[in-house]
Parts: sequence; C-alpha cells; structure tokens
Amino acid sequence: MASIEQIIQREINPFDTVTFHTGNFWQEKQADDLTVESIHQKEIEQIQKLLDLVIKNQQTRTVLLCGERGSGKSYLLARIKKILNDRACFAYIGPWADNDRIWRHILRYTVDSLMHVPEGQTESQLLLWLKSLTVLRDRHFVEQSLKQKGLFIFNLRNIYPTGIYQAKDFFTTLYNLINPELHSLACDWLRGEDLDEEDLKILGIRQSINTEDAAQNMLANLGRIAVNTKPIFLCFDQVDKLAVSNNDNGVSGLQPLFTVNTTLHNEKIENFLIIISLVTETWQEHKKTIVQADLDRLDGKILLKDINLSQAETIWQKRLFSLHSQADFPPKSQIYPLERKILEREFPGGKTNPRDTLKLGRKIIQEYKLGKQEKPEIKPPIVNRAETKQVKIKSPLIQEKEKPKPIAPITTSSETIAAFKLVWKKKFNNNVNKIANIKYFSSPGLIKILQESFYALQIEGIENNLLPSKSYKSYSFSYLKSDGKKIGIVWIEDGNLGSFYHVMQNCRKAIERNLCQSLYLIRAEKLGSSKKKGYQLYQEIFAADRCIHLIPELESIHYLATYHSLLNAVCSGELIIGDLLPNITQLQTFVRESQVLNHCTLLQQLLDFTSSVVKQDPVKEFLLNIITTQQVMGLNTLVTTVSSQFDRIPSSTIEAIISDLAKVNIVKIIDEGIDKSGHLVCIVK
Repeated sequence: MASIEQIIQREINPFDTVTFHTGNFWQEKQADDLTVESIHQKEIEQIQKLLDLVIKNQQTRTVLLCGERGSGKSYLLARIKKILNDRACFAYIGPWADNDRIWRHILRYTVDSLMHVPEGQTESQLLLWLKSLTVLRDRHFVEQSLKQKGLFIFNLRNIYPTGIYQAKDFFTTLYNLINPELHSLACDWLRGEDLDEEDLKILGIRQSINTEDAAQNMLANLGRIAVNTKPIFLCFDQVDKLAVSNNDNGVSGLQPLFTVNTTLHNEKIENFLIIISLVTETWQEHKKTIVQADLDRLDGKILLKDINLSQAETIWQKRLFSLHSQADFPPKSQIYPLERKILEREFPGGKTNPRDTLKLGRKIIQEYKLGKQEKPEIKPPIVNRAETKQVKIKSPLIQEKEKPKPIAPITTSSETIAAFKLVWKKKFNNNVNKIANIKYFSSPGLIKILQESFYALQIEGIENNLLPSKSYKSYSFSYLKSDGKKIGIVWIEDGNLGSFYHVMQNCRKAIERNLCQSLYLIRAEKLGSSKKKGYQLYQEIFAADRCIHLIPELESIHYLATYHSLLNAVCSGELIIGDLLPNITQLQTFVRESQVLNHCTLLQQLLDFTSSVVKQDPVKEFLLNIITTQQVMGLNTLVTTVSSQFDRIPSSTIEAIISDLAKVNIVKIIDEGIDKSGHLVCIVK
C-alpha cells in the first residue's frame, strides 16, 4: 500500500488520451465503471422511443445525431448498442469510396457488423437474429428442413410468399448460414462478394450480388424478415469525411447519403432505425446543399448538449477511483488531487463537454506527477507501514540536499510523436484482430485506402480512376514518379474470373491509350487456369517489363487500414494525440515523422523504396513511447504495462531493457537504493 501521492506518480495518468479515444463505436468496448449514466440520458430515451415505434409498426425511421467535437457522439452510440442490443441488431456504416457503389457498401458493412459476436454471447448477431425467426424456433421444422434444403426453402417461401427479392437464392443463403460448413461462404455472398462460378455452385446460387439494385433489394429482404426477428440499427458514423469530397458533378458528398435514406423510406424498406451521426459544424455547413425533400425524411434531430460541472466532476471521480482504491487512506475528496474550483475556473459558464473535461484532468494530473503544482503538495512517501514508527525517505522527485525541482518535460514534438505511436499501435492491433483476410475490404475500398496512404506520404500527381470503364474505374488510380513518369495502379480481389477478365481488358486499353507509362496490378486472389480468357490476357499484358503483378500480404492491409481508420476519426473530430486535436494535414505529418508506414511491404514495392528505418525491438519501442508520454512512472507499473502488451516477454527482460536505457542516459531510475516498489522511472530530457 502507498499514499495517494505516490500512487499518482507511479501509475499511468488515468486521463491518458489513448484510453479515451473512441472511433468506430461497434469495435470499441466501454468500461462500465467509467460510464456516467446521467450524461445524454434524455437522448438515449428519445432513441429508445423511436425503436419502440419501429417495433410497433415496422416503419423505418431516421434520426440525425449532431454534436460538437468532443461531445460524445460515438460514445453515445456505443452506449445505445450496449443498452438495446437485446432488442435490435446494430450495424456500423462508415464512409464509402465510390458513390456508384453506396448500396453495396451499406450491405457489406451491415453484414460485417451482423457477423460480430455481441458482448456476453457466443454466437454472432446474424445467427442470433436468424434463430429468433419464428419458424426456426420450431425444433421439428429445423431438424427436418436441415436434412432437406428443398423443404427448408419451400417452407420459407410459404411463410413469405411475396416481397422477397430473388427468393430462392435468398432462402438458400439462410439455409447455408445455419450450416457451419457453408456459413462463411454464405456470408461472403450476402455481403456482396463477387464470387466465382465454383463458389456459387457450392452454395447453390445463380449469381452474386453485383449491382446497386441487387444490394438495395437484399437490404429490403433483411428488413422484410426482421418483422419476425429484431429490427436493424443502421448507424452512419464517421461520415463527416464524405462532406469534404464532391462527386464528379460537384454535388456535396453528403447528398448521396440522404438520397439513400429517402429511398429507404420511399421504397417502404421496413424495420430499420437509421442514425446519421455528424459533427454540428459539418451539418450546419452542408445542410443547405441537401435537397429539401431529403431533409423532410428525417423523423427527428438530436443535438448533444454540453454537460454540467457536476457531471464533469463525476467523470473525474470515476477516472480517479482506481488510483484512490490503492491508497492507504481514503483521499480527502473523491476527485483529489483535482478540485471542483478548477472546473469552475476553466468553465465559468458552468458547461463543458466530456472530452475537454478529460483533457483538463490529464493536464493537471501530468503537472502533478511532475511536481509542477504548488498545491496540493507532493508529500514524501512513507515506507514499511507495518512498523509503528513511520520512516520517511526523500521524495522521489527531490535530489538529496537540493531544493524541490520539477522534472522537466520533454519537448512537445517528441511527446506528441510518442503519443501518436501509441494510438497507432492500439489501432493497428485492433485491425490485426479484426481483419482476417484481404477481402475484408471491397476492391474499390482497397484502392481507396491505398490512395489515402499515398496522400499521407506526399506522393505527387495522384489522379482517380485510371481505368476507362465506368464499372471498374474505382479499382484504379495513378501517380507521378519523381522522373515524371505516370504510374497506374489497379487492385482487384473479386473472386469472379469474369470480372477479372473485364479488368484485364481495361488494363490493356489503358496501356494502348498510353494512360500510364507503367502499370501495377495488385491481386492475391487466384488468376484462373490457362484456359480462362482473363488469365490469357493477364499473361499477355504482364509479360512486358513495364507491367508488374504484386501479391499483397495481409500485414500490408493492416497498415493501410490503420491509417484509414485514423483518417476517419480525424474527419469526425474524434482523434486526440496528446493534447492535440489534429487536422488531416497534421495527421499526415505525424505519419511521415513517425515513419509508421515505412514498414508496409506493399508501399515499399509500389514506391520502390527500402525502409531506411531500422525496425526497433517492439518491446523497447513501446516502453519508450509509454515513458515519453507519461514522463514519470513507477518501475513496477512500467514493467506491468509493457508485459500486458507482450505477454510472452518475461518481466526480467523488460527490467533489463530499462536498466540498459538508464545506462545510456535515456531514462533515469530514481531511488535505486530502496525496494523497487518505490522506484520511479523518468525520461531524460
């Protein structure tokens, strides 16, 4: 046990920005002990009432959710998902790469979300949703039907005689979904993968969902059978990025989103509750560009308001509780060493938002850790509490026979880059766990996230849509090399070899028309046999020296997806790096300065460079980033924190790394003479 002063110095700042970065509401899990129930409670109740109406009469409804940056929009969506997941299925719909493929994008993201396993469950939303169908609750029906696919389809067609698009294929898919051997392939079909003939034959389905109309109608099918299951939340989150881009006709990037919403209403697509989440500034700037008839299709608007100081104080209390619970004696207040008067001074209007509350807490605790606060004062720690006589030792931050001096913070740029690397690592690890194959993204989605990384690396002359065909232009882009040569890039992972053939035709046209001087094809999927026209054309084109075929590794997708997710967060005002809310330009600067993309093999191959960055020992790099952002930590806490990220690395190895860093004066270990539970590690400026 220790005093609260010692604990604050040795532990990670409980307001560290890495811990309250949200992002995609579906992937980020909330800690129950940090939730302040009163915040946005009225807004939650309003959405619950809309859900009740959808359940009551199956009519799709739409609500616009707006809030300033830091108001907690994504956090609110995560709370709603947690509260209402037993009454509805949730789908995260992020921004799309191509307005010509919106419906396919929505279908893909909807099915991907339904494939997630909800907290506390052992099966995916999709299976739970299907098994709640009245007909599938009948054990006798299921047992008999699963033995005979034809009987299963026949019975479902009797239950849904009308209103189902491509009923035979759709009901066949439902049959395949509850068959463990075919479940994964059936999910691929339902999410709109352009499957090859062999896979379609295995599924017993005629063709893929490869048009906008087909995707729209499949969503309608899901809504139709939701009458007997649970409605679906379609949550359009982080779509502010759409507002900064225009389509080829110069129309606002938000207009297609609201057109889709109107179609959902006009076509009587049932059993959806749609939430469109936007930053208030984005909405105010672009709402005048949206057709009035589409605005009229909104059933409600929710504007997140600021929180009061009592709620802000509760946020502080919940964040500090874990530190307080470790102390010998309860601190004098539940928010010690913070004070209510600090909130009153910083927010004289009596209102703030959750993010600013957290940022202020971080700033004060960081200053407190470094001994920069005059009050409350950091007291000398007490050791050997079991003895009657308390033995005082020198303060860890005070050198013998010297006046108290605060530990000097490192430069802002170094700390910011270290904080960025920690955020990057967290998001990268999430993507490693989430993205199990390259086809997680559609082909246009893959080319888009690659193009975004090119922009971050300041590659010159980037142009969209190299391929001439409208159907496949979004599979490509081009850029200029330093010598002025135009390089084309085409990325197609569609399994359908007919689509591959058409893309190869487009590649030949691009070369014949001299649209580029060199051409890269990126594809990990099979190319087909020598008898296939696509393969023959591929062989003809890529026999030339100036045409190169690259096979991407999954790790490269994780790099590209990590930057993509951080870019989405920046556009929605959700990314915090240290104390900074970066814009796109600053994010791109962080990427270049930290060189996090330099180890992406695909980028190295495309841009013809070998990373000049020697890949550091990941344990050492993570350790340095943690201590750089915290600036002072307990030795044991530092070892435990690093161990939690690298569970196969023994504590002795981590301690040895810290010792080596101390020997070269990168870190300093204070109070080496006492039991190591009292040791502090600080960064050397």
